Amino acid sequence: MSWQPSDDPVPGDKSPCDAVEQVIVPRARDLGGFEVRRVLPAARKQMVGPFIFFDQMGPAEFLIGNGIDVRPHPHIGLATVTYLFEGEVFHRDSLGSEIAIRPGEVNLMTAGRGIVHSERETTEAKQRTRRLFGIQAWAALPQSHEEAAPAFVHHGADELPRVTGEGKRVRLVMGSAYGARSPVEFPHDALFAEAVLAPGAVLPLDAEYDERAVYVASGEIDVGGQSFTAGRLLVFKPGDRVSILATAQSRLVVLGGEPMDGPRHIWWNFVSSRKERIEQAKEDWRTKRFALVPGDEKEFIPLPD
Repeated sequence: MSWQPSDDPVPGDKSPCDAVEQVIVPRARDLGGFEVRRVLPAARKQMVGPFIFFDQMGPAEFLIGNGIDVRPHPHIGLATVTYLFEGEVFHRDSLGSEIAIRPGEVNLMTAGRGIVHSERETTEAKQRTRRLFGIQAWAALPQSHEEAAPAFVHHGADELPRVTGEGKRVRLVMGSAYGARSPVEFPHDALFAEAVLAPGAVLPLDAEYDERAVYVASGEIDVGGQSFTAGRLLVFKPGDRVSILATAQSRLVVLGGEPMDGPRHIWWNFVSSRKERIEQAKEDWRTKRFALVPGDEKEFIPLPD
């Protein structure tokens, strides 16, 4: 997805709960019948592990003829991680990839030195009323891979490990947790998982990764005696084992990983450890040196002023 103009997420107050280092409240922006809540980057938190960008898409209901329609746009220096709870989005990119992503599946698009993609809906999908609810995150690439060749991988729902029991269902999208390991490959230690909890269920979160956070996509949870409702990112302190109690039917996104190898510059859809590389990417898009998206060559999102 393309970076849309939006206010920074509200940093939030330091939580009185000992395990929680910071609570981030995203800002919502209406993109024309489609709401996006931007969680990262925040004013006092750029990344959690490699994750430098985190958007909640929807929940939205589209009437016949309407829907998500993001024109071709470029990326460098990152990988997009797209995961849906409801709905469908059709992905095309400059490598020739064409695929619809549906709930429980994951698209990992590695931009490396440069890729262009669009996210739309098929004509068939627009013939019915439908919902869309999901997450798109950007994971910064380590400096050793910032200029790697672009790539795209899709993993179906049956390929991603599921851990169930005691009122919880966890789907492991990236990394290792709960005795399972995702087949999604990424060149930096990263964790991304969806957890659906019944009321009263407890989700443990070990200290396997130095940086960890939980986003409450829906429902309500209790951590250390403090309640947190939907639309909150809880950033945890390193080293502590955390227990998350669902006080209502809840859907969470667990993310984290090891600290990135230095800060990143982010401008529009470009991420890099070097400012001059972003300036080069701006000029490359302005002068149309990026590759086109086969089957979607007529439109594009222009470089912002």
